[in-house]
Amino acid sequence: MAEKVTRGNGSQWLLSLPALAMFLGLLIVPLALTAILSFNVFDAVRGSQSNFTFGNYIDVLSDGYYYELFLRTAGMSLGVTVICVVLGLPETLFLSRMRSVWQGTFFVVILGPLLISVVVRTLGWSILLGRDGVINNVLISLKLAQRPVQLMFTMTGVVIVLTHVMLPFMIIAIWSTLQKVDAQVAHAARSLGAGPWTTFRRVILPQLLPGILSGSIIVFTLSASAFATPALIGGRRVKLVTTAIYDEFLSSLNWPLGAAIAVLLLLGIAFVVVGSNRLIERRFKQVFA
Repeated sequence: MAEKVTRGNGSQWLLSLPALAMFLGLLIVPLALTAILSFNVFDAVRGSQSNFTFGNYIDVLSDGYYYELFLRTAGMSLGVTVICVVLGLPETLFLSRMRSVWQGTFFVVILGPLLISVVVRTLGWSILLGRDGVINNVLISLKLAQRPVQLMFTMTGVVIVLTHVMLPFMIIAIWSTLQKVDAQVAHAARSLGAGPWTTFRRVILPQLLPGILSGSIIVFTLSASAFATPALIGGRRVKLVTTAIYDEFLSSLNWPLGAAIAVLLLLGIAFVVVGSNRLIERRFKQVFA
């Protein structure tokens, strides 16, 4: 029996080698090279030099401009995450109460945008959000605005478009958790005298918490690292960390500084995700205990 277990473990590692090699080649190695590049010296004439220095990190951490960029990016990502939770949770619950035929149809509608390139979707939104776009025409025709509202090249426009891009990820995460929820538990709570809101808050929501947390992590991470949408919708007026990295690599050609900003962004996302995950889980355990 022990020999069979040992052989099984060896075969499992052998079968995982292609995936492991892809993981190392496409993720770990580029991240390691970026981290190494961030410690190189930049010369305006000769470009990136292999000399070791902490100067790039000192430049970023000692400049208030970069603190503003990171705070703006964090606020934008948090706003998109909160909106996706507020919209995605009731929408998923509504989908769960539909007939199977309608569920399939609405899932195609919700997940269909994922089949389209982010750039194409963003360009479509730029037409909708323009001063002569559909949204402004509707607002003016309904007397909700006397003149076109500036949505392009604003943080509001970036949040709107990113919410549309990220909402399917939140719905998928909550839906996968919702499938594991036993409906009989909610019925039992109602039969014992609990009202609809109490049943949702004390019975259903705690069971959906893992899906909400995983969806929030996905949405926050993708929003903080998004580039196409902030660049096309925000333009030069809305400066975020990802657009700053782009400028350092392709405009200023200061690759070590851009790599340092990218590493700090990665560390910041990891810190926020791990810290918020533990904090929220602890708070919800206290609330629903």
